[in-house]
Amino acid sequence: MHGATYPAETAFDLPIEGVSMMDLIAARGYDVYLVDVRGYGRSTRPVEMSQPPAANKPIDRPRWRRTNLGAAVDYILRKRKVSKSTSWAGRGGPRSPDRTPASQMTRSTVSCSTPRNGSATSPGARGRQCTAAWRLPARLQGLGQGALAEGCPRGQAGGFDSAGVFEAWANATWATDPESSKQNPPMLRAPNGVAEDSMNYWSAGKALYDPGKITVQPCCFHAEWDADLPSYLADGYFAQLKNTPYKRLIELSEGTHTVMMEKNRMQFSRELMGFLDEEKPLALK
Repeated sequence: MHGATYPAETAFDLPIEGVSMMDLIAARGYDVYLVDVRGYGRSTRPVEMSQPPAANKPIDRPRWRRTNLGAAVDYILRKRKVSKSTSWAGRGGPRSPDRTPASQMTRSTVSCSTPRNGSATSPGARGRQCTAAWRLPARLQGLGQGALAEGCPRGQAGGFDSAGVFEAWANATWATDPESSKQNPPMLRAPNGVAEDSMNYWSAGKALYDPGKITVQPCCFHAEWDADLPSYLADGYFAQLKNTPYKRLIELSEGTHTVMMEKNRMQFSRELMGFLDEEKPLALK
């Protein structure tokens, strides 16, 4: 499941040197599904996104994500006739598993760059104003390696090590928005509900949900140079996971918020596979 701006498929199913993160997981024998909630990727666009941004209030509320993800998981479990799954869940999954229809059927949950949760404010969330239904993200307007890889130390190149990766990502991302080609240069519309959450909760130091209610096995990934989620916020979130039978926090070196597409993506893949391949964590044996 994606985050606040671009869809799941262009992050996790973008072929880099011939293989995507989704390919790597599927090659290990897992069924892998990507979920785009309304307003993102190839999912239905709410009618508000065909109107001027200022004509409506921010769209994409947490309730949408919970119900969309829950419906997708329930459908997949019925289709495959299985009773347990592992959810790759970002904002919509760990956020409130007790209110997600399929939560009782989930064995574990994986999150990457888990949203900050009120214990401290994020540098990226402070001072934002959000009153429009959707936005054209300014951070994506310039094409180049630095447009996504914010947070790299001075003198360090962006995290994309393969030629053309950023351009391939940009072209695939713009193609998921039917209105993109009408913009010059092409641009991506993003629902503003997440930005409003940042202003009303994260930037105000308020919790949007209680991580203490998560009772499945979580594995949280964090990248060293993630400017959107500094390490101290990831550590604070991890400490709030007090009712899980087992938990793991993995710090990935020299990566940013888009580490799954960057030079250390295989480090990410290997650690993920290690977690998923554990039939039963050592702590539970």
